[in-house]
Amino acid sequence: MDAVRHCVLGCLPAPAVTRAGTLSAADDNDGEDRISALPDELLRDIVSRLPIKDAARTAVLSPRWRRVWRSTPLVLYDAHLFPSSSEDARVAAIHRILAGHPCPLRTVHLAYCFFGAAQGPIKFVGRGCFGVHERRLAKWSRFLAAGGVQDLVFISQPPPVDMPLPADILRCTELRRLYLGFFHFPDTRDLPNGAGVFPHLREFVVLNTCIEDRDLDHMLASSPELETLAFVVSYGMPKLVRLLGKKLKCVLFWLSMAEELAVVDAPSLERLIMWHTRPPSRFDESDDEPRMRVKIACAPELKVLGYLELGVHKLQIEHTIIKADTEVSPTCMVPSVKILALRVNFSVFTEVQMLANFLRCFPNIETLHVESVIADEPTGEHYAEFFEKVSPIECVRNNIKKVVLHKFHMDISEVAFLKFMTQRADELQKLTLVLPDEALVQVGQDLLGALAIPPWASKECMVLLVGPIVERGWDFYRASDLSIDDPFLLEHEQELFCLVKKGE
Repeated sequence: MDAVRHCVLGCLPAPAVTRAGTLSAADDNDGEDRISALPDELLRDIVSRLPIKDAARTAVLSPRWRRVWRSTPLVLYDAHLFPSSSEDARVAAIHRILAGHPCPLRTVHLAYCFFGAAQGPIKFVGRGCFGVHERRLAKWSRFLAAGGVQDLVFISQPPPVDMPLPADILRCTELRRLYLGFFHFPDTRDLPNGAGVFPHLREFVVLNTCIEDRDLDHMLASSPELETLAFVVSYGMPKLVRLLGKKLKCVLFWLSMAEELAVVDAPSLERLIMWHTRPPSRFDESDDEPRMRVKIACAPELKVLGYLELGVHKLQIEHTIIKADTEVSPTCMVPSVKILALRVNFSVFTEVQMLANFLRCFPNIETLHVESVIADEPTGEHYAEFFEKVSPIECVRNNIKKVVLHKFHMDISEVAFLKFMTQRADELQKLTLVLPDEALVQVGQDLLGALAIPPWASKECMVLLVGPIVERGWDFYRASDLSIDDPFLLEHEQELFCLVKKGE
């Protein structure tokens, strides 16, 4: 549970205010109080950028500062109540602030509250037993809705891991951003649908929170402005993730399980990121190995897709399930994808066969990332024979400019794949091999020398051999940041070897 808690907290947005800054009201030369001479509007902006305890203390400076504090939209981070406050004192302080502040609530981030660990009378409710904090949770939800909170991070520190979330949270119609952690989402069957429920919500992140399929459908139907949707450490609820939204741009499925992830109707979707996903263990399919279905129906703007795991995901485009022997036609292609990331076990021949067909489904990729998974047992010569037989016209298009092979082990099947790419990709400009261990450097240099031998399809290509990625290079923030063109392209500890291959 500590690992899950650490993962959830690591995905929370950075605070908009800091305790590290300093503020001086007096000029060093004449000692004049220049801040108090500012208009109230600027003072409110200043107060809103202070940690909550410092902001509240401004009320004792003067009657004017008291009016400024009471008219400042609230910005509350419960982390700023550490470390001097005990758990009970901190919860009581949050309750007083939410109940007593007369101005609207702009930002409320509650990430360190233990609603299920209360002292006092215990009562049984639904899925578990909770005490006085549950009633306080219900009151806080009403305060948040009445205060028109816009940016809400609401984490119920476990245990329990499925604290019932009060339905009053769904009355927060001014929300722009909503993060929920370790809750059980409320039942929406009796609530109204439509764009008026969450007319401004742009970002919705579900962190180890159980949400039924119908309730997720309700949230998507009720959030016409939603741009970012993410699931983190979601263990099978929802089972079926159906993505619909006219303005939905970025979807992350992070360390999570589902039976199906389906892009049903997302005309603005640009990025679909899946990281260590799989079907629930109880999910039963006719296949020997159950797989998580990934369906793409309507996503005309999808540019970044990955990681598709050939041994974990069952890819379906429109009405066609992509298999090793599927005849790929234009109806089962996604031409908009420019950056594709795959995870392939090169020691499994069926996955190698699938790799060729997956490439056919995305005919216009410019950057290809392949993370290699190699089993202990060696692979055979038939991998090289297979790649030699694959049609270059159908599988590798002329516009692939960059190839990155992550966790490159120098296995014979990986080498066969590299030769397959270098001998067919006419526009290849850069090939990067990421080693999992620096002990492989010498072998890698020898390999690069071998790869330099013609024939190469491209006229000129840079080949890089690099060390492992820097610590925490690939994370939730990078994956969800649309300003980063290629979220899979990471910084590395060092460049170990480089050569420029010139074609014949």
